[in-house]
Amino acid sequence: MKTLIGLLPIIFVIGGCAGSEKSALQVSMNLEQRKGDSGDNTAPSVSEHWQLVWSDEFDSAALDSEKWSVENNCFGGGNNERQCYTTRLDNAFIENDKLVITAIEEDYRGPASHDDAPDYNVNITKTQPYTSARLRTLHKGEWQYGRFEIKAKLPHGQGTWPAIWMLPSHWFFGGWAGSGEIDIMEAVNLGAKSDLPDALSTGTETRVHGTLHYGRKYPDNIYSGTYYLLEDNQNPADDFHVYAIEWEQDEIRWYVDGIHYATQNKQGWYTQYLNEQGDWINGGQHAPFDQKFHLLINFAVGGAWPESVNEKGIDNSVFPQRFEIDYVRVYQCSLSPTTGEGCATVGNSPKLVRGHSRPAL
Repeated sequence: MKTLIGLLPIIFVIGGCAGSEKSALQVSMNLEQRKGDSGDNTAPSVSEHWQLVWSDEFDSAALDSEKWSVENNCFGGGNNERQCYTTRLDNAFIENDKLVITAIEEDYRGPASHDDAPDYNVNITKTQPYTSARLRTLHKGEWQYGRFEIKAKLPHGQGTWPAIWMLPSHWFFGGWAGSGEIDIMEAVNLGAKSDLPDALSTGTETRVHGTLHYGRKYPDNIYSGTYYLLEDNQNPADDFHVYAIEWEQDEIRWYVDGIHYATQNKQGWYTQYLNEQGDWINGGQHAPFDQKFHLLINFAVGGAWPESVNEKGIDNSVFPQRFEIDYVRVYQCSLSPTTGEGCATVGNSPKLVRGHSRPAL
């Protein structure tokens, strides 16, 4: 049994898409790319007013089906990914009080459409060269604002793409990404040759990314975010680290091992969507990140982003690879659960990611 330590004052020393249609927008990933400016890397204390409302410690013999659904499709995530997501224990299982998602090189045939697609049919199939798993809490765990904290050890190798993220449970502002997407943590090709400029390069890829997607439905969606590098050139695939966001009405903050490395606020996000008359209209000042979202954890193989950067393509020799999750914990701010405000964990010098201005209609 794991000890719940998420709400204790934490001092970490870092010695260390449906959003299924991200498509080519992530090929270049021309985010505001820089390390979070944490001048002193002492993690700020977490407020005692964050109250645990949902968690999975993965300390049972099998995955808790009352908390998670496991997808079954070979759709490719809208990014030309190379995996089938299966419900098999080969790809997602509990081991030593941890959830393990394993990506395996093997030909596999499964449903060609995403589970939520109107044309989803298990008899209309597609074959992919890898298998993996994608889990979500849709209709089982959904939240509007809070602190979301996940301790995980990431896979490594060219072509690997683990992600911890959130999607809206109801698409009030239209299709992806008009209704928003919150990426708590993504990483591609960890351990492959770095393609950062020499001044920032550690020799191998070690970045983790935090990103928001919003704007209008695809293909008029936009995104903004940044990345973080662990101290001493540590690779997130070598050990467990804690990835978190704090999401409130006016802003969202990103953390690695308690270090607050990035912030985005409502001045930098927006949504525009079609009303019943077919006219574009603006969402409210906090939209689209003012609705209930659910969690997703998945391990993609290949696709537009990882195959276009670092060493390019997929290194088949690194598979099988494991994505291990020690726990998932969700907190709400007891001081103001309807806005999430009042419990902010604010670091010394996080990067303010300015996002995008709302276009005139």
